[in-house]
Amino acid sequence: MSFTIEHVEFYLLVLIRITSFVIGAPFFGYQTIPMKIRLSIGMILSLVAFQTVPVVELHYVGVLGFSVLVLKEMMVGLILGFMCNMCTYIISFAGQLMDMEMGLSMASTFDPLTNIQVSISGNMYLYLVMLMMLISNLHYKIVQAILDTFTYFNVGQAVFDGNLQETAIEFIANFFLVGFRIVLPIFACMLVINVVLGVLSRAIPQMNMFVVGIQIKVLVGIVLLLIIVPTVPTITNFVVETMQEIVVKLYNAFTPT
Repeated sequence: MSFTIEHVEFYLLVLIRITSFVIGAPFFGYQTIPMKIRLSIGMILSLVAFQTVPVVELHYVGVLGFSVLVLKEMMVGLILGFMCNMCTYIISFAGQLMDMEMGLSMASTFDPLTNIQVSISGNMYLYLVMLMMLISNLHYKIVQAILDTFTYFNVGQAVFDGNLQETAIEFIANFFLVGFRIVLPIFACMLVINVVLGVLSRAIPQMNMFVVGIQIKVLVGIVLLLIIVPTVPTITNFVVETMQEIVVKLYNAFTPT
């Protein structure tokens, strides 16, 4: 098969979709990775995709029509990468809830990966979960997610309709649901401590429960964090399952009916 100018346009759109995904995806799109490295990863993955993606005819009129195709492929890659990356933020959200219950919410640190303020517990759990993902080769699954998009909808065939909004709303609900499931052991224990402190404040009004309660919550919270560390693989499974569900739903939302 001869190589024509239409092939150059098609492969350029493939490069834009994959590179946009790499820029926003977890592991690959973190701020500590230089932009040149991220673009290089996108170009390498695009070269791999060129060997398997079937060339289809592009329908557009003029430069404006081709610009619309470029923006569409860019949006597809960015949305997929952003939604996958949002699944990892569930851990940070759960960590903030943990520190709020333990009285450590003020002890936040700056995360160079995401350029945001994160809590101590959230940062610890995030790195542990990321380590589990790397050990289980999840980064290969993330790469496979963007390559599989060309099987569901090829270049220029993605659609943006109401299903995409429903998918985003459902993900937000699952975001809070999974986050609360992770923090549930800490929340239940702190609830019991608050009830006990309330009873003691009525029984022994001379004791300053505010000062005593802070120290007890911090001590018990640290002990609970050490106890529930073995549950990190389970938490990782929650995040992975959520990521898989959102990717499949985005596939269906982008696929033309």
